[in-house]
Amino acid sequence: MPYRRTPAVQARLDARRDRVLDAAVRLLSRAGYAGCSVAAIAAEAGISTGSVYQSFAGKSELAAALFRSLVAREVEAVAAAAGRPGSAAQRVAAAVETFAARALQAPRRAFALLAEPVDPAVDSERLVFRRAFRDVYAQQIAAGVATGELPPQSPELTAAALVGAVAEALIGPLADGDAAPDDVIPELIAFTLRALGGQDVANA
Repeated sequence: MPYRRTPAVQARLDARRDRVLDAAVRLLSRAGYAGCSVAAIAAEAGISTGSVYQSFAGKSELAAALFRSLVAREVEAVAAAAGRPGSAAQRVAAAVETFAARALQAPRRAFALLAEPVDPAVDSERLVFRRAFRDVYAQQIAAGVATGELPPQSPELTAAALVGAVAEALIGPLADGDAAPDDVIPELIAFTLRALGGQDVANA
């Protein structure tokens, strides 16, 4: 008969996995992926390196899990912002503002998630989550086109272009690490509104 973990054993394993991920988040925020060796994460978590490997098969799996756990939170926050009352343009602008503001609050971590050279497993996750952000924007753009709030356009194409442009625009400020949100976010919102159909900030 195959061994089945008891609920108590599974709870301990889950708690250790969460402890490893929490330690990895702290390291990523300080030193990026380059500082997230298995040994460094184990030391940060206060456990042995072997214990890390009991939760994750290797650094690649750990790095991908770390990326997923962090970026899923960002997608959730951006989706919540896109669900606020307002016009379609305002909802997309709110989503962009939320994405940028959260990135600028934690520049080292955001740079690691957006642009730092990483394991191919993380690059694959980046593609998945870029599509997730695209879908959040596209849903609101499609709604705006359907109601006539926005001019006819491909919601998916416009949304994908916004995701790429906003990420690229943030890389420099995030790399510098000292950009003031008020110097970046209004310009991103203005760009977003123009990209959606030529509205300016005052009329959005």
